[in-house]
Amino acid sequence: MNRWNQAIATWLPKLDHRIWIMSAARLLSQIGTGFTLFYAPIFFVNQVGLSATLVGVGIGSGSITGVIGRILGGTLSDSSRVGRRQTLLLATAVCAVGSIVLALTTNFATFLVGNLLLGLGIGLYWPATEAVVADLSTPEQRNEAFALTRLSDSVGLGLGVILGGAIVATTGAYRLLFVIDAVSFVAFFGIIYWAIAETRDPRQINHALLKSWRLALGDRTLLIYAAVNVLFTTYLALINSALPLYFTNFVPQDNAPGFSASVISALFTWHVVLTAVTQLPIVRALSRYSYAQMLAISALLWGLGFGLTWVTGTVNSGSLGWALLGLGVMAIATVAYTPASSALVVALAPESLRGVYLSINSLCWAAGYFIGPILGGWAMDGGPQLANNFWVAAAASILGCLAIVKWLDISIQNRAI
Repeated sequence: MNRWNQAIATWLPKLDHRIWIMSAARLLSQIGTGFTLFYAPIFFVNQVGLSATLVGVGIGSGSITGVIGRILGGTLSDSSRVGRRQTLLLATAVCAVGSIVLALTTNFATFLVGNLLLGLGIGLYWPATEAVVADLSTPEQRNEAFALTRLSDSVGLGLGVILGGAIVATTGAYRLLFVIDAVSFVAFFGIIYWAIAETRDPRQINHALLKSWRLALGDRTLLIYAAVNVLFTTYLALINSALPLYFTNFVPQDNAPGFSASVISALFTWHVVLTAVTQLPIVRALSRYSYAQMLAISALLWGLGFGLTWVTGTVNSGSLGWALLGLGVMAIATVAYTPASSALVVALAPESLRGVYLSINSLCWAAGYFIGPILGGWAMDGGPQLANNFWVAAAASILGCLAIVKWLDISIQNRAI
């Protein structure tokens, strides 16, 4: 047993203990998010009685305050008066209140308020939490530090979805899911309050609000990165939005036009589990490459994954195997992308502007998750031919992605990062 423990200790990343604490807190928080992720629309349509359109509007409204939150989150994180810690405390408090409002919702007005609060809190959260990880790691550690926190996110989300489904199946108490989500944010607040001191260096320059954003938006390399990052986050959004519909409606089966709900659940469980299991090994395997090269590898894998998705919908037999393979490849593409993207932004950012740079990175996610569902929904509404051709177009789009990554690599080399 001692040898086993020593082997595990040797294999685990050598990181500041506060990164491990943050990872545990993020895992706990993502369990709460997983409780509500797939079940909120079902509850508010089937039990509260809101229309599907109103539920879509309410959930989408969180994106608006999410953008505001991301801008504020980066700015406050860099502020000498607020900093990372207080921004995280504010974010978790706002999210907890938003979850409680949703737990008490009986009409559209309170549903809207709850989603606006959650969007704001999540927007505040991302730049601050990424800045904390960057502050507590050296440049050599950053890939593994971000990989560890992403691993915590994936494991927590997967556990939350599974446990949330079990609670709904046994009790039918949907409102309890939102209460548990609120409790997870309160627990996160407590962990930050008691265990994480402010990580911002007090010696850093404190820029005025407009000046900090003007400096960041004047960084040509960052803007090139933002352009390619929107593409990557759009790819990620397609997995959650268009792919389930494609598998349901357009994959040929012997007795039905698509995979059953249980098969789709198993497919996406496979995707989540593979993402979690391969996170650290893949990052270590790719550590000899530059950040831009890791993004290029990810882009190639996305192209292959989209191509396999097209095959899934066009073959006469064995579609389940092709779907498993396609989702597996896209899991590895995600693993190659997420740590490298955050570490790259940190490498580009002056320390005094780290929060604002990470805010711009987070805004790319907001843009991608806005574009992806719209494009994917349009294609899935267009019938089998358009739905099939959409994945061919998505695979072809990596040519543009690779061109931008090459441009990014040249710009990074000129900066001698």
